[in-house]
Amino acid sequence: MDCTYRKLLKIHLVTSTESLEFTHLARALSQSSLVGLDAEWKPQRSHQSNFPTVSLLQLACQPGPRFNPESDESNASVVFLLDLSSIPLPSIWELLKELFVSPDILKLGFKFKQDLIYLSSTFCSQGCDIGFDRVDPYLDITSIYNNLHHKQLGRKLPKETKSLANICKELLDISLSKELQCSDWSNRPLTEEQKNYAAIDAHCLIEIFNIFQVKVAQKGNSCSSISELDSSNLDLGLKGILEKPDIGNKTVRFKLCEALDIIRATSYYSQCSPEGVVTRVSYLNTMPMDESLVKIVRKYGEKILLRECDKAPKTSKKKGKKRSSVIVDCREKRLDDIGDWQGPPPWDLSLGGDGYPKFLCDVMVEGLAKHLRCVGIDAATPRSKKPEPRELIDQTSKEKRVLLTRDAKLLRHQYLIKNQIYRVNSLLKNQQLLEVIETFQLKISEDQLMSRCTKCNGRFIQKPLSTEEAVEAAKGFQRIPDCLFDKNLQFWQCMDCNQLYWEGTQYHNAVQKFIDVCKLNE
Repeated sequence: MDCTYRKLLKIHLVTSTESLEFTHLARALSQSSLVGLDAEWKPQRSHQSNFPTVSLLQLACQPGPRFNPESDESNASVVFLLDLSSIPLPSIWELLKELFVSPDILKLGFKFKQDLIYLSSTFCSQGCDIGFDRVDPYLDITSIYNNLHHKQLGRKLPKETKSLANICKELLDISLSKELQCSDWSNRPLTEEQKNYAAIDAHCLIEIFNIFQVKVAQKGNSCSSISELDSSNLDLGLKGILEKPDIGNKTVRFKLCEALDIIRATSYYSQCSPEGVVTRVSYLNTMPMDESLVKIVRKYGEKILLRECDKAPKTSKKKGKKRSSVIVDCREKRLDDIGDWQGPPPWDLSLGGDGYPKFLCDVMVEGLAKHLRCVGIDAATPRSKKPEPRELIDQTSKEKRVLLTRDAKLLRHQYLIKNQIYRVNSLLKNQQLLEVIETFQLKISEDQLMSRCTKCNGRFIQKPLSTEEAVEAAKGFQRIPDCLFDKNLQFWQCMDCNQLYWEGTQYHNAVQKFIDVCKLNE
């Protein structure tokens, strides 16, 4: 993730309803017309009878025109991380319930229905019997993307939904790393990396929507300016407002807003009367959306509604005899045993190998492949983007590699290529690298660092190029920054893809990083 983008975010970790951060949250929600929603939970390793427990709820707020610039939330980028493992859930249920159904706040999400199901289950387990069953108005980022790039250009909608990382790269030109998505979000305290990841995941939803809003305005969907209504209209009753003669749907919209204010003033925000009649008091003192936002909600708005069948984990409908838990446990244990490395690897000299480690990293550990290349290890990736298991097995066998994966199902093919499949246990790339080094007893030296092409896994030319030679080699293929011309640098070229590298700041930072990760100084 771009460090500049990360620094622009103002992040509040809310761990208590008595904290200053919670006060900021309530104020920001009351002054926001847009809120980006996301949630994190500890990943489940296998099918379980209960939904995961949500550990963190992210709320990215974009204050409206009534926002006070002198407050702590003066930054337009404000993200609140609600630590659901620390806050008593009943104490915030009303606030969140009101947020989810507030007609004055457009909620944004990316496939948020699943998050809402897990969130509702989490709150129900803590004494909030009703949970959550509705988010309205709502707009999904996938719908925004389809409207921007498919319907707009006359293209057919894709069969498969693009990932949020791909949408961010295309629309915002930022790389959204999903490495921490599968980390253990139930551990406390959260790391700074987890906080930044969680905040960016929610805030990018608002950034994408802002692009969409500009596009809508450019297409002529923004509301034209109209004269303000006479303030004396507020003295009329609800019936009077709706019966006033007028022309144009735009003015009718303002009538409805006036009517809504009257309804709120007489019920939603009422206090206890002397006679003891108690009416509900709102947690969010919001105001109606501006006209341009209302237009978008009318035309593109959605809602999430949970049915009773959504609130229970899905059970298998396959007919047949139910396998005993003993058989299932034994099978899972066998798979775990297979995942443990047995050895020797195919490059072992005793098997006729050349002694040089070679790996094939499937799509689940592509990041590990680049890390292995950075420390000088031959690490290939599948030839196709979505390879079938048979393709992976064939490539592994022909090239005499060890297949690295996190897919337990691939372990079932172990019998086809003995001692050539290893299941990586670690989630983060640095830990995965150390796990592979330790498991296969790889010898890493400082001389090996950055000795392979991180793009294609190729080897570098033996003789470095001068600046003039590098400029000639890069013509029509790669741009060399002008600031390098005055420096006496050596350039190295990949023999396979012709990518050029030089020993600049990025190179030296990478070398130092892997010296630290692999503990080469110890």
